[in-house]
Amino acid sequence: MRIAILGLGRIGAFHAETLSGLDVVTSLVVADPFADAAKAAAERFGAEVADSPEAALASGVDGVVVAAATDAHPALILAAVEAGVPVFCEKPVARAMAEGVEVLKAVRDGEVPVQIGFNRRFDAGFAAARAAVRAGELGKLHTVRSTTLDPAPPPAAYVAASGGIFRDCSVHDFDVIRWVTGREVTEVYAVGGNRGAGYIREAGDADTTGAVLTLDDGTIAVVSNSRHNARGYDVRMELHGFADSIAVGLDDKLPLRSVEAGVTFPAGTPHDFFMDRFTAAYRAELTAFTEVVAGTLPSPCTVADALEAGWIAEACTLSLHEHRPVPLAEVRTA
Repeated sequence: MRIAILGLGRIGAFHAETLSGLDVVTSLVVADPFADAAKAAAERFGAEVADSPEAALASGVDGVVVAAATDAHPALILAAVEAGVPVFCEKPVARAMAEGVEVLKAVRDGEVPVQIGFNRRFDAGFAAARAAVRAGELGKLHTVRSTTLDPAPPPAAYVAASGGIFRDCSVHDFDVIRWVTGREVTEVYAVGGNRGAGYIREAGDADTTGAVLTLDDGTIAVVSNSRHNARGYDVRMELHGFADSIAVGLDDKLPLRSVEAGVTFPAGTPHDFFMDRFTAAYRAELTAFTEVVAGTLPSPCTVADALEAGWIAEACTLSLHEHRPVPLAEVRTA
């Protein structure tokens, strides 16, 4: 299988390394506006260099991985679909929801599969939680808690272009809540503050947020996010039902310190980066994409799925700014 990678920044290079280790991938084609990035990837992974995305798509590839800047996502997705090449694109589909809706309209009735990168769907813990919910092991759910705490904020330039913490960070929690529970969000209420990096406040964003989501069956989901977690990268989920309670992320690398007497858990080195926490999930995600390319698996995360998480982020952003509950129907345009 011959795969193109468009964009060789941090995540693109990471995907190139992952793909180069998959037996089914026999060759890589790489393209990046910065020639040195493409050249470095080519030398490291034995890839071919294409001088443009168009050239990469025309080079006889079976699939394409889009890891370019967010602004380029819509055009690259549509170019791949027009070329008849299955495409994997990192989230989000587009910077603005209106653009994402246009992409959905263009691809939803076509035969070329599009997979959007929400890697938590491929984490063993989250998959086990989903299976437990589907099997009825927890009984009727009443409470979900989802947490993403970064060890340090991203650079100022990234924050200024990110669209805000709900669209950039919390969106992973929103997607995995939908995926694990199988329910939709009907209303949100969000709060946020800034106790750390001044440039986040200057960008009109928050560095720490909380959101209460009401699901369509009445389950309450509480989402906690922060750009500042000195002990490491903390991603967890709790699901509480009338028959049982379970948790994702309670392993020895959990970045928390217990102050209970005699308690040694967690005993390992804390997770300190998303690539450390989700290495296996990224590999499983791209392995799934090769199955999508081969035609043996439908897209496990469609453009429509990604936009659903995006609408929740839009509602939370509005709620934060206007200090009020926001129904999803208020922000949804498609």
